[in-house]
Amino acid sequence: MPKENPFIQMRRELHLIPEIGLEEYETHRYLMSKIKELPQENLDIKTWETAIVVRVKGSIGQKTIGWRTDIDGLPVVEETELPYQSIHKGRMHACGHDVHMSIALGLLTHFSTHQTIDDLVFIFQPAEENVSGAKIIYDSGFLNDYMPDEIYALHVKPDLPVGTLGTKVGTLFAGTCAIDVEFRGVDGHAAYPHESNDMIVAASQFINQIQTIVSRSVNPMEGAVITLGTMHAGTAGNIISGYASLTGTIRTLTPEMSDLTQKRVKEIVKGIELSYNCKIYLDLDQAGYYPVINSEIETLTFIDYMKKNQDVNYTKIETAMTGEDFGYYLDKIPGTMFWLGIDSPYGLHHPKMTPKEEAIPFAIEHVGDFLEKKANRQL
Repeated sequence: MPKENPFIQMRRELHLIPEIGLEEYETHRYLMSKIKELPQENLDIKTWETAIVVRVKGSIGQKTIGWRTDIDGLPVVEETELPYQSIHKGRMHACGHDVHMSIALGLLTHFSTHQTIDDLVFIFQPAEENVSGAKIIYDSGFLNDYMPDEIYALHVKPDLPVGTLGTKVGTLFAGTCAIDVEFRGVDGHAAYPHESNDMIVAASQFINQIQTIVSRSVNPMEGAVITLGTMHAGTAGNIISGYASLTGTIRTLTPEMSDLTQKRVKEIVKGIELSYNCKIYLDLDQAGYYPVINSEIETLTFIDYMKKNQDVNYTKIETAMTGEDFGYYLDKIPGTMFWLGIDSPYGLHHPKMTPKEEAIPFAIEHVGDFLEKKANRQL
């Protein structure tokens, strides 16, 4: 694909300026500048903080087809050494949101001059990575006047070749829930353990016990993952620590399994408090990271359309334990998310993640065809 492709160039310009969720001010200005360059006759634009929603008015407009793209970057130090490497220190589009945005701009550009029967709504959403922008903007009422009847989105997948799309009916991504635990006991001298209350021991027992949730409380035919990623306690080898803290994550494939897992964590906390005569402060925060559960009718329609397209390599996809706040929309609106192959030797969130840019015009063409037929009531 020639380098002068305007949407590849947009991706490179966006790649230069990654920003953390709810701080995407420069990204917002860039997106708005490109949107305002388009013919405005059929566009209705609304902003809130760094979020942007653009309605492309249909000729009749009784139904609304939604397309969502995320706009934030990650706190990653880039190591690609590309000429358009991030100029924001410690920030990188390591999850491909620059690709997502350039595709969305390409789709919006097309529909700004190709009016469909039904409305199309493009949601440029902040903070997918850190605080669930999906939940924030949905719950704020920002979308109330633009609410889609169906909603779609893609995510880049480094290990699939360019020209490949894939999804599945049902759970595509897991739901996630952050774990934050603080243990409060009594500090003391290492020589006098009976005068203190050791929270390193209490925290260690908690770590051991929650591992039994997956092995003994979860149906082995279903999926759940509990990972504790940080532990902080103590200041010296001869001081018993009366404080410890842990953080981690729960990953589950259904809301019911998330509820069960969280319930068991809470029960274990109560048991540790009783056993070790301490106080534990537990915070379980799912925010808007619900499982991405693709609705049946919309997903089968998408799959059937892409399978019949000879220029698309459609592939069957397995459920992944990665999280995505698009699940918050799908909990309320029927639709589907799918993978887009970008053929990168490095995976998502890696400092050297480098997508093949040919995926951008490919997605604009074929996803655009699908949305156009959807909005013209041909599917």
